[in-house]
Amino acid sequence: MSLPPNPYHDLCWIVGDPRIGEGTWIGAFTLIDGQGGLEIGRGCNISSGAQILTHSTVQRCISERIYDKVDRAATLIEDFVFIGSNAVVLMGCRIGHHSVIAAGAVVPEHTIVEPFSLWAGVPARFIRSVQEDVHNLRKDHS
Repeated sequence: MSLPPNPYHDLCWIVGDPRIGEGTWIGAFTLIDGQGGLEIGRGCNISSGAQILTHSTVQRCISERIYDKVDRAATLIEDFVFIGSNAVVLMGCRIGHHSVIAAGAVVPEHTIVEPFSLWAGVPARFIRSVQEDVHNLRKDHS
């Protein structure tokens, strides 16, 4: 079995119909799940092994299928977001522009990450602002 073709990487699996902005790079062994609604902004980097999810079967599973549906929630990743290797963004999240999700982080369902934020850990939590870093990079390279 082979993965469906996509314009990002032969070893990236894209499910559903996500909207992905211009200049976004997606690495190998990633899962991009657009089943519940997914928008990824422009200029993002999604590192190898990352997973971005818009659905969950937890309630269906633990209820022994009494709860018979798959939960879905739209996920939004704004412009110029970096998602590190093996990070997981669960359904219903909003990741603000110019933010960093560290390698291996797990962003819980329905989390709102403010713009210019660095989040890390399991579960992911706010570490610090990167706004001054962005300002300095722009100043140093202009």
